[in-house]
Amino acid sequence: MTTSSAPSAPTALDIVEGVDLSGKTVVITGASSGLGRESARALAATGAQVILTARDAAALADAEEWVRRQVRGALLSCVHLDLASLASIATAAAEIGELTPAVHVLMNNAGVMFTPFGHTVEGFETQFGTNYLGHFEFTRLLFPALVAADGARVVNLSSEGHRMSDVDFDDVNWERRGYDKFAAYGASKTANILHAVELDRRLRDSDVRAYAVHPGIVATSLARYMTREDFARLNERASAARGDGARPPVDVTRDFATPEAGAATQVWAAVSDDLSGTGGVYLSECAIRSAAPYAVDENRALALWALSEQLCTERAPSLGSAR
Repeated sequence: MTTSSAPSAPTALDIVEGVDLSGKTVVITGASSGLGRESARALAATGAQVILTARDAAALADAEEWVRRQVRGALLSCVHLDLASLASIATAAAEIGELTPAVHVLMNNAGVMFTPFGHTVEGFETQFGTNYLGHFEFTRLLFPALVAADGARVVNLSSEGHRMSDVDFDDVNWERRGYDKFAAYGASKTANILHAVELDRRLRDSDVRAYAVHPGIVATSLARYMTREDFARLNERASAARGDGARPPVDVTRDFATPEAGAATQVWAAVSDDLSGTGGVYLSECAIRSAAPYAVDENRALALWALSEQLCTERAPSLGSAR
C-alpha cells in the first residue's frame, strides 16, 4: 500500500496555526498512536492541557514522551482507559474529574476495526462495545465537566464505513445473526454518528456541541486484522454502499492518507470557528458532509440513546443509571 494526500490537504498542525487554547482542557481517547497521537500533538501546540487516554500503558507513555519532544512546554497528563470495560471507563472518568473541573474538548478517537467475533468485558460485541458503547458511557460520565466548560465540543470518530450498515436495534451484539465483521464495523460507526446527533440535541442548550468525523482512509495499525482478500471485499462493499456499483471514491487497497493529514478534520471539529453555532453534523475533509439518512435520523438517535442507557445500566448496575 502507499500513503498519499493531496498537496493542498491540510495537516492537523496546519489547522491549529494561530489557535490559542491556553487554560482549556482536551481529553483524547486512543491517544497512544495514529490519529489520536497526531491530534494530541496539534492540540498541545495550542497551549491546552491535553489528557491522553489509552488501554496500553506502555504505548501511552511512549506517546506522551513523543508529544513532549514535538511540542516544547506541552501540558500533558495520562489516564489509563480500556473502552471494553465499563469499570475501567468509570475509573478513568473519575480520575479525569480529579485532574480538571472542566473538559472543553472531548475527542472520542479510539476504536477497533474489522475484528474477529468477540466480546467486551460486559459481553457486548467487540466493535459495537468498544467503538460506540464505551464512548457513550465515557461521555455520559463526563457530562458535568463538559457543561462546566461553558462552551465544549465532543468529537466522535466515525467513518464512511457507516454506509455499510445501520444498527440492528434488536441484535446489537450479533447473538441471532451470523457475524459479519464489515457490517459490525459499519453499525458501530453509524452508532457514533447517531450518538453525536442525540448528544448535541441534549446538551446544546448547555453550550456543548457534538460532531461526527470521517478522517479518510488513514494508514494506521487499525488495519492489522485485514487480509488482501478483505481489502478487495471492502472495496466491493464501499461501492455497493454508494448504490451505483462504481469504483469507490478512495481505493482502500491503494490510497491512504498519512495520520498527519488524517487527523486534520477531527482537530478542525475541535477548534474551528466555522462550526460555531452548529452541531449534530457529519464532517469530512474539514467540511460538513451528508451522511446516510439512517445515521442522522433523530428518532433513531433517541432510540439508540435509550437502548444504550439500558445496556450499560443492566451490565454494570453499580455504575448507576442515567447521568
